[in-house]
Amino acid sequence: MADKFDLETAKRLFASAAEMVARREAEFSKLDAATGDGDHGTAIKAAIAAASVSLQAATDIKNGFVDAGFATMSATAGSTSTLWGAFLMGFGDGVKEGVDALDAPALCAAFESALANVRMHTKAAVGDKTLMDALIPAVEAMKGAADVKSLLRVAADAAKKGAADTVGMRAKFGRAHNLGERSVGHADAGATSAAAILELFADNF
Repeated sequence: MADKFDLETAKRLFASAAEMVARREAEFSKLDAATGDGDHGTAIKAAIAAASVSLQAATDIKNGFVDAGFATMSATAGSTSTLWGAFLMGFGDGVKEGVDALDAPALCAAFESALANVRMHTKAAVGDKTLMDALIPAVEAMKGAADVKSLLRVAADAAKKGAADTVGMRAKFGRAHNLGERSVGHADAGATSAAAILELFADNF
C-alpha cells in the first residue's frame, strides 16, 4: 500500500470505525453514565455512521470530508455530533484543492485544521476531562511524523494516553461538571471513543 491517505482509505477506515462504535455503543454509554447523561454511545454511533455514509458517496477527499461534517452535525442534536462535525469539516478545509491523496505533512495539516475548527465550538482544553484530552495530544504528537503509518500510530498512542489520563481529572464541562470531585475516577467517554477511533485508524491503515 502506498503511504498516502486517500479517499478510498478514508471510506474504508470510517466504515470500520462505524462498525466498531456500533459494537461498543453500550460500553461507551455505560462509561458516560458514570458522569454524564449516559447517551454517548448512542451519540457517537449516530455521528460516525453519518460520517461514513456520507463519505461512501464522496468523489473527492476535500469535499467528501466537508460534506461528512455537515452530515454528522445533522445526525443528532448533542455536542458529540457538533464537535465531530466540526472536526470533519475542518479536516476537509485543511485539504488543498485538487489533492487526491495526503502524505504525512498534508495529513498533519488537515488534522491541525480539524482541531482548530473544533476549538471554535468548545473552550475545553487538555485537563478538562473532555474529547479534547484525546484530540489535542493526538494532533500534537503527529507533527513531524515521517510517514502516514507512523503518524497515525503516534496519534493513536497519544490519544489513548490522554483518554486514560481523564480518569484522574475533575470535569469542567457538561453535566459531569456538576458532580465536582465525584467526577474523578472515571474516564471521559468522549475522549475514550475518540481514542478508540484513532487506534482503529492506526491498526487498519
